[in-house]
Amino acid sequence: MLEELRRYRNFGTPNYFFELLSTLKGKPNATYTRNDIDKLFFNRVIDGRSIFDGCLEIAIKTEILVVENDFLTLSNGVVDSLNSISQMRDKFVEYLFKALKDDDEFHKIFCSDYLSHDTMYKSLHINNRAFSLKYSNFKQLLIDFEAIKTHPTIELNSFIINNRYKKLFDKTVLPEIKKRKIGIEDFRKAMEQQQIYGEEAEKFVLNFEFARLNEKKEIDWVAEYIVNEGFDIASYNHEFDELPNRFIEVKSYDGTTPYFFWSRNEYSVAKLKKNDYWLYLVNRSAMNEAEYIPIMIQNPYEEILKNDENWDKQIEKYKVELICQS
Repeated sequence: MLEELRRYRNFGTPNYFFELLSTLKGKPNATYTRNDIDKLFFNRVIDGRSIFDGCLEIAIKTEILVVENDFLTLSNGVVDSLNSISQMRDKFVEYLFKALKDDDEFHKIFCSDYLSHDTMYKSLHINNRAFSLKYSNFKQLLIDFEAIKTHPTIELNSFIINNRYKKLFDKTVLPEIKKRKIGIEDFRKAMEQQQIYGEEAEKFVLNFEFARLNEKKEIDWVAEYIVNEGFDIASYNHEFDELPNRFIEVKSYDGTTPYFFWSRNEYSVAKLKKNDYWLYLVNRSAMNEAEYIPIMIQNPYEEILKNDENWDKQIEKYKVELICQS
């Protein structure tokens, strides 16, 4: 869908669509063609724009508008959302996310390479590099409909995904992100069981943290969106803490002896966050038992990586790089 729409300059703004959709709703028995809509907005300037070349196209692609015998009509699901611009904007974003949830180009933008977790704003943010010039029109649409907002820290060159649409994002977009998270098919098959174990352990820790904090805090499952953040869960040390300050990497194991594999990125983040970083080791054989408590290690960079008495470390792989060619 995005590949087909990239040639258009303007996808419209909430003010444009509120007028368009309200016009169609206000005259349910009238017949409107594309030419009729073009005439309606001919020589108009809305939100500083006078070209509306992609507006009808995206409305049709998202099924906000239905085309029957060359006539345009409102989708039934949109009719009752035109009491205010704000209500219409929410419905537009809903239709947009649903239409794009299986779109390959959309998932090249909204992928783990560009997503990260924002602790201060308790949200996801997406790097501006994700859009590139190729999809600047789509980025502008998301900004206009407030699906994303410019990050207050300008130096980050990022956008915050509006928390207003988090549940919608989780319901429509997230399942497909999770499917694509692992990578190519052969690798996905090889890692399938490991991923299942990991997600089960992460869900256990989410529930464990929720109970530990007396069900007073909303725990962020960062790994649900992002695979390279260096931790899986953003939690709190105490229920009265305002910002996340316990960043948890979850590792599952089976048997009587705890063990885990630690990536370079994970221990680098652990080194950076120090006492704010925790490692939770979850025994898969015991985690369903009542009152089970995982092994919780604060500052594992110091407690494990530099502790040769209690922990045995083995190097599984070397990165070998040519630095000088004779």
